[in-house]
Amino acid sequence: MATRRSPLLLAAAILAVGLALSVVLSEYNLRLLNLSVITAIAVIGFNFAFGLAGLISLGHAAFVGMSAYTVAILTTATGWSPWAAIPMAVAGTVLFSALIGYPLLRLKGHYLALATLGLNVSFFIITANWLSLTGGTNGIPGIPQLRLHGYFISGERYFLRFGLVFLAAVAAAALAFQRSRHGRAMIAARDDEIAAAMSGIDVTRVRVAAFALSAACAAVAGALFAEHVRFIAPEDFGYVHSITYLAMLIVGGEGSVVGAILGAVLLTFLPEWLRFLGNAYLAFFAAMMLAILIFLPRGLVSLFRRRAPRRIAEGRS
Repeated sequence: MATRRSPLLLAAAILAVGLALSVVLSEYNLRLLNLSVITAIAVIGFNFAFGLAGLISLGHAAFVGMSAYTVAILTTATGWSPWAAIPMAVAGTVLFSALIGYPLLRLKGHYLALATLGLNVSFFIITANWLSLTGGTNGIPGIPQLRLHGYFISGERYFLRFGLVFLAAVAAAALAFQRSRHGRAMIAARDDEIAAAMSGIDVTRVRVAAFALSAACAAVAGALFAEHVRFIAPEDFGYVHSITYLAMLIVGGEGSVVGAILGAVLLTFLPEWLRFLGNAYLAFFAAMMLAILIFLPRGLVSLFRRRAPRRIAEGRS
């Protein structure tokens, strides 16, 4: 019963904390929190590929960008409603990821990392040079706002409440999936591919499913990003962002939905908190990453996991 409740408890906690923050934070901090909510959805998706299936993918930002550009093009060039463009963008991105996943996922380790990095670089080159469709480096401005019951979802505070619903739903679904037999199959394929195949798991299908689920969450994040910022450009989806998603998951804790959210929020706010360091921030960030890899290899979420057995032991004594 507790296992079934935990996805709902996680969703409730996200909504409760987010709604409380939406009341007390300033407009600027609300904007950062909105970006962290959108980023957290993308990092939760990256957790499917890297945290569960062990796929070293450095092209995650390309899937975010595909969805964002699809929403932008459909709403500005063809006049589609954002509510129609968003599901189309998500479906198209997932289909593309599944089709390209079969040949890509024949590669392993650093070969897969280089191939997905090439995918991200190719996406950047295409969006930066296809002027008639993407606007090139000038980007696509004037993306229409979402409307709900006749009202625009405008302003950081109202958009945050809207985005929190998506984050809570994605987080709860990801946690429930991770604890299902499908999630355990991904973990088994990651830990020992040969043993997983001998036990009847279709490793190729599991890896492609992880890749597609990763792209689905990235697509949701991309659509929300386009609707939040209402302007997109190739620089928003460069390979550096894919590396940032990887850093966020490592900092928060790979294989953990809560860790993905913690890492996304922390690394979104951290540059602002440490703005006074100037360029020295990069040195601090590098030192922080090394410290986490050495002392907390399972990320910040392991701090909470370590305390739980101690409390249980204290209760028993």
